[in-house]
Amino acid sequence: MLEVDQLAVAYGEAGAIWDVSLRVATGELLCVVGPNGAGKTTLVNTIAGILPPKSGRIAMNGQEITRLAPHRFCEAGIALVPEGRRLFTGMTVADNLDVGSYLPAAKAKRRETLEEVLTLFPALKAKLPEPAGELSGGQQQMVAIGRALMARPRLLLLDEPSLGLSPLVTADMFDAIRKISAAGMTIVLVEQNVAMAMRVSHRALVLELGRIVAEGAPDELMQRPEIRKAYLGT
Repeated sequence: MLEVDQLAVAYGEAGAIWDVSLRVATGELLCVVGPNGAGKTTLVNTIAGILPPKSGRIAMNGQEITRLAPHRFCEAGIALVPEGRRLFTGMTVADNLDVGSYLPAAKAKRRETLEEVLTLFPALKAKLPEPAGELSGGQQQMVAIGRALMARPRLLLLDEPSLGLSPLVTADMFDAIRKISAAGMTIVLVEQNVAMAMRVSHRALVLELGRIVAEGAPDELMQRPEIRKAYLGT
């Protein structure tokens, strides 16, 4: 589904990622892990169309989208749950969710998709009329994921979904991600909680200093001493 070839991204003259190539198959959950500053958020923001690449190629289902206008990436089937959630905190939960379904195809199925989101996150049902800014961190993350799902994407990008959440809420969030994946959604997951990310993923890659330094099955990567030492402290 997603093809990224020799992607390079820079902030002015400062390079952020170099020669990154990856493939994500339909229905696959790929996690991207690495230390702070490795380029993980830069990578997903570029795939989402927020950042323009310096060079390289991005394609969805064989169609190149590299140079499309940013809003056209959503039309191509990509939805991003950004780091920090980025909700419209003064708007209600219902309105935040509606924002995700502005494309005609998504708008036509808005009611059906909303029911799916509320089934996934039943805690949001009673919160629909409340301002999103008054919700807990975990509930706000539910809204952010729900908003992306309202677009009915083919590819879901999740950037640090456990950021700032308690261990218990983090476990619930990863359970929801597992359910979304099991329903057939293609997912790229960027996450600092390496152990949790590896448990839900089909495949993983490690990004360091803007380059992919390891990739493979999560179980195989977790058996490598340098990975365990760097990311699990064991």
